[in-house]
Order: sequence, then C-alpha cells, then structure tokens
Amino acid sequence: MKKAIILLLLLSSNFSFAQDLAYTRQMLAKLTSPNFWGRGYTRNGMAKAADFLAKEFKTIGLNPISASGYKQNFTFPVNSFPGKMMVKINGQKLSPGKDFIINQASKGLISKGNLVQTDSIHFISQAQKLIITLQQKLTWSVATKENDFTELLLKKGVIADTLRRFDVAIENKFISQFQASNVCAMVKGTKHPDSILLITAHYDHLGGMGSKTYFPGANDNASGVALLLSLAKFYAQNPQSYTIAFICFAAEEAGLIGSKYFTENPVIDLSKIRFMVNLDLVGTGETGATVVNATLHSREFELLNKINKQSNLLPKINSRGKAANSDHYFFTEKGVPAFFLYTQGGISAYHDIYDRAETLPFTVYGNLFKLITGFHTALMQK
Repeated sequence: MKKAIILLLLLSSNFSFAQDLAYTRQMLAKLTSPNFWGRGYTRNGMAKAADFLAKEFKTIGLNPISASGYKQNFTFPVNSFPGKMMVKINGQKLSPGKDFIINQASKGLISKGNLVQTDSIHFISQAQKLIITLQQKLTWSVATKENDFTELLLKKGVIADTLRRFDVAIENKFISQFQASNVCAMVKGTKHPDSILLITAHYDHLGGMGSKTYFPGANDNASGVALLLSLAKFYAQNPQSYTIAFICFAAEEAGLIGSKYFTENPVIDLSKIRFMVNLDLVGTGETGATVVNATLHSREFELLNKINKQSNLLPKINSRGKAANSDHYFFTEKGVPAFFLYTQGGISAYHDIYDRAETLPFTVYGNLFKLITGFHTALMQK
C-alpha cells in the first residue's frame, strides 16, 4: 500500500513539475537578474529579493508561519563595495570579477604608487597598506569585518610583466547593522498540523563588487530557491496530512547567520519538525547528489535511496557525515533531524561572475522534485 501511495504521488508530482518547469526557470531568471544585484549588500538587492519571495509565497497560496507576517527580521555587520572599483596595474585597466576581485574584508583605497615583490605571488605597497596576490581562480565571499588594509586578488596571467605600478580607486562601506530577513511560509497539514516537514534554501548571494559588477548566484543558490518555490506551489495545490513549511534564509554566505538566528529565535516549535531538507547548489546533477547528515540519519537515508532506485531518479546519492556547510547545521545542533542535499557534475562556476542562469543544465531538476515529494510521502506513512 505504501509503495502504491508513493508511486501515485511521484506520478502526480511528475505531471505538476512538467507544468511548472517554465515557472521554475522564470524564478531562476528573476532571482539572478540585475534588479536583485546578486541578492546582497548594495542596491538594496537582498531586501528586494526578500520582498519578492514574500509576495510570491502569498501569490501561490501559502500562509505566513508567524502572526507577524512572512518575514523574520534581524541585523548583522557586513563590509560592502557600493561605489568605485577601478584598478590599473602597470597602466593596464583591469575588469572587476574577470581580472581581479577585492578581498571581502578590505578597506577602500584611492591611491597610486609603486609595488614591491615579496615572493612569487605577492606584491605590496607598504605605505598604502596594499597587497596584491596572484591566484589561479577568482572566488569571492562576504566579510562581517573591515580590515585596516586593502588586498586585491589578481588572476594569474592577466598582467604578463612583473607588477610594478598601481593606480586604484576603490570604495567600501562597512555597515554595522545591515538589515536582513528570513522569509517563511507554510501549507497547514490536513490531519497532523503539528507535525512539520521543513524545506529550506538560502536566497542571499554575494551581491555586487562596485557599481558595474554583480554576482548572479544561479547555482548558489537561486537553484535551491527556485526548486523550493516549485515545491511550495505544488503543496499549496496539494495539501498533505503534515504541515509543509518553507524558509528562505538570508545571510548564509556571511556565515549561516540567518539560519542561526532562526534557531535561536524560532517562530515554530523546533521539536515539531519531523524532518528538514535543505537545498543548496542543486542546479546540476550529471553525476548525482550528496546528502550531508546521511550518517546521522541512516534509516531516512536508506529510505531516500530506496525511492531513488525504485524510480531511477538520480545516478547516485552519496552519503556524507555531519558538516557545518549550509543552513541545516544549526538545526542539527538543536536536535532537528535534517538533510542537506546538493547536486554534483556539470558547471564548475562558484562564487564568481560566471554562475549565471543560462549556464545551469537542470540535468535532474524534475527528478529532484519527485525525489523530495516521494521522500515526504514516505515519511508521512511512518
């Protein structure tokens, strides 16, 4: 009987996802558009994304988790780069994101002068507290502090000659209380509303570096949010016996700050969460997926694999132990059973300007949808 129910849901979710694939791609395109400017710390990008998600939850028929609305607000410190981002080395003007990035904790600097080479990859101007480091690959991040020096990470080979002279105009703005919001919604259970299955994904990314360069963050993690929204739309149209809750976290890239804040200030009783599935980096899948916390919850991981094999959904699901590498972590620390699922294979763009919507292959996107809904059905039968 249980197998029949799971199969029935897989078939219905297959039909629903086929209908909504255009919607999923539309959400991915919107979240990675210049309007949201990397869903970060300049041009009001993160706040615009939060407003959009709250509106989308309401539009597709979800209710707020909290009486105060869809948003859970909090603040944290962050270093940002809203303005000038001009760099010349040996008189050659460089392109932000492509030729160089700035260390995320750097202070601004408007100056020119000479460089001294200290080793094979480092060049400095001691007077201006400037460091230039050569790197093979440029990946950016987010800092919650501001250093008293400036560091530029320069892609190897961009400047053919030895680095001798610099001319830079870089502006930073340290924000001691940056305003952010987790966005939360739910579909109330028809029989067991106090039993909650939670689906999460962080919607923030790195934002912009200067006034002309932003980081789209398609795989990381517009892909997870787009899948979450498709699941939310499905469950709004097909309420389950358990409550299905959804949280889009802010400030994951700054150190899991949004999810940590939620677990310390929960708007739902954490003890009522029967299972959590956190989605991050799910836009590929040629070689399968990995589940963090699989070794902590071996029975549930076995169940997930059984569903996967029965319907031939993903090439492989790899087991991984506990890790503090996404928003599931602080829930795990509070005793909430949770998986963090991410896909593998395909594009290698990560924390750079090349993580764009048009590069995502969506290799197993529909099958991920079926895997999660099938897993939920099986959990509700236990």
